[in-house]
Amino acid sequence: MGAARPYSFVPRSREHVSVSSGSGRIPYVRARAAIDAGNLHFLVRNASELPRFRLSDALDICVLYVERDIDRYEAAAIRWLTRFANEVKGVSLADIQAAAAALDALPEQPLTALAQLKGLCRERKAR
Repeated sequence: MGAARPYSFVPRSREHVSVSSGSGRIPYVRARAAIDAGNLHFLVRNASELPRFRLSDALDICVLYVERDIDRYEAAAIRWLTRFANEVKGVSLADIQAAAAALDALPEQPLTALAQLKGLCRERKAR
């Protein structure tokens, strides 16, 4: 299919997550499998049918944009940063600035930037 993922994630277990899914919706497990497989095409093509992802899943999707469609990465990164600012309790302006800087660095320094972003999420208990 595509090129090998240079800094891919360790796939998560196929945990069952309660996600409201009406008829015609794609279950979380299938969507998570697409993320783990690096299948950005599936995620984009089925965006309206996908469940609302956790912030950590959305970060994984940002990495897919870096790997597979860099031209659309900035928009994905801005969406992630907006969610981080709005959804994470106790987030400070310094946290938002640090997250923005890490997102900006993600294409050039993926391992370092990803560690910073995951650290911010862990510190603020972001899901």
